[in-house]
Amino acid sequence: MDDNADTGSVPREGLNRAALEEHWRASERGDTDAEHAVYAADAILDYPQSGERFRGRATISAQRGGHPASRHFTVHRIVGSGDLWVSECVITYDGVPTHSVSLMEFSHGHVVHETQYFADPFDAPEGRKALAEPMPGRNIARA
Repeated sequence: MDDNADTGSVPREGLNRAALEEHWRASERGDTDAEHAVYAADAILDYPQSGERFRGRATISAQRGGHPASRHFTVHRIVGSGDLWVSECVITYDGVPTHSVSLMEFSHGHVVHETQYFADPFDAPEGRKALAEPMPGRNIARA
């Protein structure tokens, strides 16, 4: 079957988006099995900033399951089409926010490769104060 073919009445693209949305909801509620159901059995997860690669759904789940912090997920947006999707979210570890961008590549309804980038918030410099406006729902951090 073509990865972009319709699956019943729902196009594959809609199924991929729905799978991602459920992944993030499951992540927030701490449902490890549902969180990792989106991944193919032989999926790869890359963290470029640390140079780590995790191979296989079981390994991906194990490394996340061992995280000692209390985690919460706020998804700001999900964009994509076909088999490539991007999620922009804030993951809060023990009350400390970290911005994250996750690139997920699908094949046959499952994520086969994810690359996840992390960035800590930073204060905006005073020199840009007159040029900037706050992003919707956020405040501009001042040094």
